[in-house]
Amino acid sequence: MIPNVLTIATTDPSGGAGVLADLKAFSANGAYGMGVLAALTAQNTQTVTGIYPIPLDFITRQIDTLYADVRVDSVKIGMLGTAEITRRVAADLRRHNAKRIVIDPVMVSKSKHQLLAHDAIESLRGELFPLAEIITPNIPETEVLLGCAPIKNLDDMRKAARALRELGPRIVMVKGGHLDGAESIDIVDDGVTQTELRAPRIATKNTHGTGCTLSAAIAAQLPQCATPLDAIRAAKAYLTRAIEASGALDVGSGHGPTHHFWNLWK
Repeated sequence: MIPNVLTIATTDPSGGAGVLADLKAFSANGAYGMGVLAALTAQNTQTVTGIYPIPLDFITRQIDTLYADVRVDSVKIGMLGTAEITRRVAADLRRHNAKRIVIDPVMVSKSKHQLLAHDAIESLRGELFPLAEIITPNIPETEVLLGCAPIKNLDDMRKAARALRELGPRIVMVKGGHLDGAESIDIVDDGVTQTELRAPRIATKNTHGTGCTLSAAIAAQLPQCATPLDAIRAAKAYLTRAIEASGALDVGSGHGPTHHFWNLWK
């Protein structure tokens, strides 16, 4: 059965991140994609020039209308922007007993634009993380979420992953792309075992939306894989190839997007 996968996030008109990137990643990973808009952004590969939050009641109406008719096999949550939206989405998901939730705690864009209000961080930690099967913070996001000292190596990542699990998610994936080295190493912590996932570090500026794409691919793979770790491995392998193939695209002059359909387009 083809899984139905929902993203709750924002738009990126350039198509490299947000809901548009999520839908591409869902499709490329064998899932039927659906989307609820939490906010609109004006952005390109270089900058974010504006954010327009969707009214709370209309976010709820989107979610309620969808769940009234469609089976939802997994949910990916991306940029929500404000504490009010974060709390509302958490309440809506609890009310619908949503399962298989993957959270990408989007805080800052590649262009260094603040995407999550500071007062929303506690709502993210306290309201959404306890609902999550998997969260996928990068190192700067992890440091903000924990209020910890700078993470400089794999040992620091391991400690941070275990600390993040105390906030409620079943599985934590701390992404190591911000560290130096020939490999990009992530730490996956399920509370019992910590697993290192390694991939070659690719020399490219085309990294716009990599976090969105990875978490969306995980959400697409979760209903199709035997274990969450299998889903994470499949998603990381997919993203690695999407970054490698990104040079085939010519989108903007800043941080370009990954090639979501590297395995489909000829």
